Amino acid sequence: MPKFIMLSTLGPDGMATLRDHPERLLEVNAEVEALGVRVEKQYALLGGYDFLNVLDAPDEQTLAKVAVMLGARGTLKTQTLLAIPIEEFIAAVRR
Repeated sequence: MPKFIMLSTLGPDGMATLRDHPERLLEVNAEVEALGVRVEKQYALLGGYDFLNVLDAPDEQTLAKVAVMLGARGTLKTQTLLAIPIEEFIAAVRR
């Protein structure tokens, strides 16, 4: 299953929700998983992004649906990257 990195930044409303209900993060993870995307790892960040998520999705279209669903709420912005395991990357370069 393809692996993706999703970086996210909370807007003011998202930050207020997090302050008042930090467990909301786990609820969002459950919503994402209900759409067929597994949250493999999740980190809170200090700096230009607030969170880093490592996600397993069946394909790019499924992850795009998740990104649109999250972004449509207006509480955060995301940047999503396809992650290629190093072994697969090396094999592709050698071809």
